[in-house]
Amino acid sequence: MIWILLISIAVGTALTALEIPFLKKLHAGQSIREEGPEAHKSKSGTPTMGGLAIIATICIVAIIASSTVDTLVMCAVTLAYGAIGFIDDYIKVVKKRNLGLTAKQKLAFQILVAIVVAIYRGARDTSVVIPFVKIAVDFGWFFYPFVVFVMVAMTNAVNLTDGLDGLAASVTAIVALFFGWICSGSSYIFATCVCGACLGFLVFNRHPAKLFMGDTGSLALGGALAACAIISENEFALPIAGGIYVLEALSVIIQVFVFKTQNGRRFFRMAPIHHHFELGGWKETKVVIVFSIVTVVLSVIAYFAIV
Repeated sequence: MIWILLISIAVGTALTALEIPFLKKLHAGQSIREEGPEAHKSKSGTPTMGGLAIIATICIVAIIASSTVDTLVMCAVTLAYGAIGFIDDYIKVVKKRNLGLTAKQKLAFQILVAIVVAIYRGARDTSVVIPFVKIAVDFGWFFYPFVVFVMVAMTNAVNLTDGLDGLAASVTAIVALFFGWICSGSSYIFATCVCGACLGFLVFNRHPAKLFMGDTGSLALGGALAACAIISENEFALPIAGGIYVLEALSVIIQVFVFKTQNGRRFFRMAPIHHHFELGGWKETKVVIVFSIVTVVLSVIAYFAIV
């Protein structure tokens, strides 16, 4: 595990370093939302789509280390979700169009990939281990929509978490390391590669970031973690260890609900919740550190809930 982690970090760092000048030549600079925090305006033009290096690192190292069917499926899911994000990023950033893929188009592609994963895993077993009580329950036909929901929900939750320098990569590295610890066979190798790829990327993505992962990276990482959790039969471990992802998604849902039902009133200063803390006076680095510590604690809780 240590050697796979070190190799993944080295490959991830090297590929990310090579990627930065390439993205600059493409003029793939990030556009900062007008409604976003004022402090983020200075980040405009920072290269994005850095997730390409993350995807390449995961797939190259994982397949070389363990070319099993499970590994190939997890890599294929990572590539598929990364492709959805890449198309969206490319249209918006390189082609300079305001809108990339529509929300319905992205959701449809995500559901399609999730259905394939559900069928693949369901052909083996439709049981799910319930955390804390540690009892396997056969979900039967309900297993398939359950898996689709887990994949789509967690992938988009990871996407929402990618809003501060180093936040998504830091949290994901910890969650992936957790899966590398509790899983066996292909899943532990794959999860370790995800962790290493994130750490290699963080060399350039930590504050102040030299590049962003974009939807290319965040959707790929969400798909990678979800596929790993499902194929390793640890579906409920992901929302526990990845509680920050869940919190980020819930903050957006709550904000939208309150805004629409309470005449434009806001529950948070800004959503996702990392911006709420940022506008409350926390520095980006403090948010990343606190969220990472919380993820470590949640991973420990998940360990005792599952193992």
